[in-house]
Amino acid sequence: MNPQTHLAMDGYVDAVPTPGTGWGTATFDLIHSPADADRIASNVPDTVYACTTGDPRIADVLLREIRTGDLLRVTGILVQPDDPKAPARFVVDGLEALEPAPYDLLLGRFGGYAVVFDADRDQVPVFTASGRWVGEAASLDAIGSLIDDFEKRGPS
Repeated sequence: MNPQTHLAMDGYVDAVPTPGTGWGTATFDLIHSPADADRIASNVPDTVYACTTGDPRIADVLLREIRTGDLLRVTGILVQPDDPKAPARFVVDGLEALEPAPYDLLLGRFGGYAVVFDADRDQVPVFTASGRWVGEAASLDAIGSLIDDFEKRGPS
């Protein structure tokens, strides 16, 4: 891939967008699934892109209207850092909200862990950010304990 590529991609907002470092800026993480997910191995992970925008109009929409789990189409410049282990950054210059997150199902992050909140259930499924199953917490209050137990027993 070129160090910088202009493209459009669809993805889900991973966490509530936050103000950037300057006026009229915002940052957010976008989870992008492979486009041909039906034809590739099921263990190919989604990619999380660290997104930023310097366009005050886009930042305003992100900060006022967008929430975790919303499906977006973003256009902009994909920048691959010199360090191959560092995540790619996406500088957003266009934004289209495709689908709001369902009100009864939300995704959340606890550091390197992802959780699924479902209004119809007390239990909370927990995964690593890379998609590995951790377990199901009995309630919201039990998420921390489940993650602590998982980290103590290590990968199996």
